[in-house]
Amino acid sequence: MMRIALVSPYSWTYPGGVTRHIESLARELIARGHDVRVLAPYDPCDRLSARLHRGHWPEDRPMPAYLVPLGRTIGFPANGSVSNLAATPTNIIRARRALDEGGYDVVHVHEPVAPLIGWDTLCSSDLPLVGTFHCYSDNGVSNGIASLIGARRRLNQLKVRIAVSEAAAWTGQRYYGGRYRVIPNGVDLPAAGPATADGGATATATDPLRIAFVGQAVERKGLPVLLRAFEALREHVPVELTLVGVGPDDVSTVLEDQRGITALGKVDDATKDAVVREADVLCAPSLGGESFGMVLTEAFAQGTPVVASDIPGYRDVVRQGVDGVLVPRADATALAEALRDLALDPARRTQMARAAGERAARFAWPRVADEVLDAYGEAIAMQAPTGRRARLALRMGFAAADGLPRVPARRLASLEANTANRTRAGRAALRRAAIVLAGGGGVALAFFALSRIGLHRIGASLIAASQPWVLAALGLMCLSMVVRAISWHAILKAALPGSSVRRADALQGTMIGVLMSATLPARLGEPARAMIVARRVGRPSQTLPVVVGTLISQTLLNIVALLILGITMFSTVHYFDGRHAALIVFAATPVAVLLAVLVAPALLRSGLPKRSERVARVLRQVRGASTQVRAGLAVFRQPRLGATATLAQLGAWGIQWLSCYVLLVAFGLDERAGIGAAAAVLFAVNVTAVLPATPSNLGVFQAACVAVLTGAYGVSSADALGYGIVLQVVEIATAIIMGTPALLREGLTWKDVRLRAMHVSPVELAPVNASSSRRSGGEAYELDL
Repeated sequence: MMRIALVSPYSWTYPGGVTRHIESLARELIARGHDVRVLAPYDPCDRLSARLHRGHWPEDRPMPAYLVPLGRTIGFPANGSVSNLAATPTNIIRARRALDEGGYDVVHVHEPVAPLIGWDTLCSSDLPLVGTFHCYSDNGVSNGIASLIGARRRLNQLKVRIAVSEAAAWTGQRYYGGRYRVIPNGVDLPAAGPATADGGATATATDPLRIAFVGQAVERKGLPVLLRAFEALREHVPVELTLVGVGPDDVSTVLEDQRGITALGKVDDATKDAVVREADVLCAPSLGGESFGMVLTEAFAQGTPVVASDIPGYRDVVRQGVDGVLVPRADATALAEALRDLALDPARRTQMARAAGERAARFAWPRVADEVLDAYGEAIAMQAPTGRRARLALRMGFAAADGLPRVPARRLASLEANTANRTRAGRAALRRAAIVLAGGGGVALAFFALSRIGLHRIGASLIAASQPWVLAALGLMCLSMVVRAISWHAILKAALPGSSVRRADALQGTMIGVLMSATLPARLGEPARAMIVARRVGRPSQTLPVVVGTLISQTLLNIVALLILGITMFSTVHYFDGRHAALIVFAATPVAVLLAVLVAPALLRSGLPKRSERVARVLRQVRGASTQVRAGLAVFRQPRLGATATLAQLGAWGIQWLSCYVLLVAFGLDERAGIGAAAAVLFAVNVTAVLPATPSNLGVFQAACVAVLTGAYGVSSADALGYGIVLQVVEIATAIIMGTPALLREGLTWKDVRLRAMHVSPVELAPVNASSSRRSGGEAYELDL
């Protein structure tokens, strides 16, 4: 019998995968007669715990006899979720005392890189140390910081390193070095052994496909992707979706129409197991950050096959086409197609269910516990180094505790083997790099501007601005938003003749869209306002494509307005003695956009070869988008509505133009920079906002104002920068004043709208031909409808 300490950095009452693993391992070891203590933080169910965890209350879990509580934790956003970690000296002191007084034979540290308890244990304990690495991460920044502050040397104190998957081992080898043995997370099998479901043997393609989802409503788990896939799937085959860990409010954040969906919220383990056992398939559409996927093995234990994202960690568990199907991550269309294939082939589901039950035996706790005990035995049997120098090298982390030569960290091939995943990861990296470069450029420009212009001069310019004129500019900017909504209302009425589109609907969508554009570093305002109107005028799945198409009409009118502004600003060229290079650069952009819009249809009709199904799918989507655009342009075929839309949209631009001029008056610049300068400023800031790098294009907005007013109209840099700051404040204030009440009236939060806007595009499934041969899981088979 051994006396074992299991050390966890995570809160016992905010249980996640690691805590569940430790709890099950402790029960298994205790059942075998070992003396086990779990050293873990424990958050009581009170208001302070909720405040420390971003408003989330802990579970009211009883404290088992084997738990040694180490104090409270704090919730930190990490890896697309929230990590509830001990972060105070009190936690460390309690852990040290428990280890010093416990008389343990071995200490098993889970997630040893996570601060602070495991990290300290590596340095303070002289007992045999075993570490389990649960995390898969390819984040070079966070892992690099951990290495810089000594993680590699501290981890050398471990006599045995365990990884729960090849993906977790990859993370350790890549960033920290060392040797790892893979021992997966365990799963409790039913008393009769691994389940071997045969319910699908009598099922037919007309029976509903029962899908289960188990997880939290966090973006990393991919719930929006599943809901978009389900929305399209239920239009093709009978299907039911049961969500565990997700409530109705979480669903309504993304999907308004909840037909066929049962959201159970948090349930006990018995209910969860029953839902998974009765399902035909478990869906795990995670976007990444999964080192193993315990939810997959729990499904296997119930004899339920899975459809999961093709990501590291999941790939270590699922045998493609045997006990599950892997699909590209974040691809709602591919997910819907995989689920439809299984819905139409009950016999295949039955075969996969039996294979899932057989696969579960690999992850059964008795087998996993045997492997963990072997690791403990090896750690205890390892001899301490002899000699003062060897002991000092081990204590300082320059030698490995296993007595073998050190294995340094090294570059390894990426585990993102799937081409689509690599492409998506590359795009994400490029986006992050672009945001970093844009942010760095903004900081550099700000520093340069402040050093050249002088903070006191900018401050003096801001103080000198006339407040009544600034308020007048704010009022005009708010009025322009209302007039834009009137224009959009006319466009919507023409595009949706069978729907009752109210002016209040267009106004509500416009206000919320403006708010989202002002607060997010991407053009999410457009899909946000389309989503708001679509949910107000009918079933979003049917009306959203047409509503999105109406945005094209306003875009064309905006281009016309920009051309008018361009003509106006160039008509004043004689006032600034040929200093108009900045205006030429800004003017070229909308012309290029207009040419792209005109040339795109010709390119689409050019008959380029279809090289793959993905290309064919893209072309189908483009044709569908063309239909949406035609519906959106219907307003120009109706003289009365077309005139209303055109006059209102151009009128809104005119009011904004006047607002920019009034602000010039507020700064006393109207004699030097008149109505033409106001047109140039409005032109420039809208052109640079086409691809915003920061919320409200902060920094770039001011740079555009300075480039135009200083370079073309001879306004001082201090006055131009002060003008740009106040103009942006006026625009953001307009967004908040108009958008916040609209958001409250809609009954949505800012986060709700953001999430819906990110996943607003509907999924369209191509019809399945009776004679078509489809491929799933590496095997081709015929569909007989």
